[in-house]
Amino acid sequence: MSIGSASPTVSEAPAQRSATTTASDPLASQAQLLLERRTRLVRPFFDGQAGRLARLCHRMAERFARGGRLMAFGHSPAALSDVRHIAVEFVHPVIVGKRALPAMGLIAAKGRLEAQLAQIAEPSDIAVAFPGASRDAFLAAESDETRAAIAFARQRGCLTVAFTDAGAEWEIEPSADDPFVAQEIVETVYHVLWELVHVFFEHKGLLADATGATHDAGASSFLYPFLDRRETDLERVLEDVRRSAVMKAEEITNLRIRAMSEGDATLCSAARALRSAFENGAGLLVLGNGGSATDAMDAAADYRFPPPGWRARKTIDLTEDTAIITAIANDIGADAIFLRQIIAYGRRGDVAMAFTTSGNSRNIVQALEEARRRGLATIAFVGYDGGEIMTRDLADYIFVVPSEYIPRIQEAQATAHHILRELVELA
Repeated sequence: MSIGSASPTVSEAPAQRSATTTASDPLASQAQLLLERRTRLVRPFFDGQAGRLARLCHRMAERFARGGRLMAFGHSPAALSDVRHIAVEFVHPVIVGKRALPAMGLIAAKGRLEAQLAQIAEPSDIAVAFPGASRDAFLAAESDETRAAIAFARQRGCLTVAFTDAGAEWEIEPSADDPFVAQEIVETVYHVLWELVHVFFEHKGLLADATGATHDAGASSFLYPFLDRRETDLERVLEDVRRSAVMKAEEITNLRIRAMSEGDATLCSAARALRSAFENGAGLLVLGNGGSATDAMDAAADYRFPPPGWRARKTIDLTEDTAIITAIANDIGADAIFLRQIIAYGRRGDVAMAFTTSGNSRNIVQALEEARRRGLATIAFVGYDGGEIMTRDLADYIFVVPSEYIPRIQEAQATAHHILRELVELA
């Protein structure tokens, strides 16, 4: 299927699984075919790119060691969710032992990207460009602006990285025509970059700042037991990092298959409920914290700005208004930031869609409780064992990604909500 087709159909062969669910539910068959589209692309992509990713990790670590910052930018609504996601991952590491690394996201609403870089970019920085997607009406203008920003960053002396053809030193283009699948590959790539850039801080002698001083993070070596902390052979460490990147791609592929095999019926039921709500004039409210907030942003973009031939769907992103969020957090507390917005915007018949890796976030729990009191349908994407949301059955449709590792949970959740978006049109 082309993601831009007016009447979506899928023809690829499905991943191996039990035939029971698919035989009884044609929509589940479609879900599994959409999953297969991912599984047959991810591993070959990382097999081919892992060596380059390892060297890019080293180059990025060198920049961070010199005091450089990561500056991500993009133009389209979908790209902006990745801009925010990569920035929060580097600044606010969710894994014990990872150091916070400076990163920020630049958005076109604040002015031309090139002009923003001119104000703040320094030669030691890393400039990362995210692409729009073919579903964006302003793709040509966005591409020109992205290329201009990359060209300026290179002239300034920044290390330049792009997930599209933009004239960057390091271009990593996902091997997928489907923009949903391409975005999932890109998310896995920048998660891998974030995870493995830290490896180079673990080896004395591999990195040096402008003064020649070497660096050693020290605390997170337990995450990479196959690496020798005393290693000073760059090529050997690069090979270890390359192997680790391939392993991580294998992990996410297996996790996606497991999550979908256990949760495809839930996803199909949620798709039917969401399609019915839209057709009855109701809307969708999306919410999440941190990296999960960027999943909510991405979901909002996918419903508001769909592929050609699909209907735009009424969606409110509860993460996007910083004035409202900070007002509620300051005056009442962070636990109420989504609850108060559910009260303000939620109407009987609407659908609230929550993203959380733990399933225990207090502001998500309280928002789902309030949504149920007000007669909204509820969908939750959760990790681990589902947490409080699962044990208390706080959502009508709970899709669990059975993992305790946050980057992989988020990658599998991205696949699940992209598949849900497509199933809404197929339901």
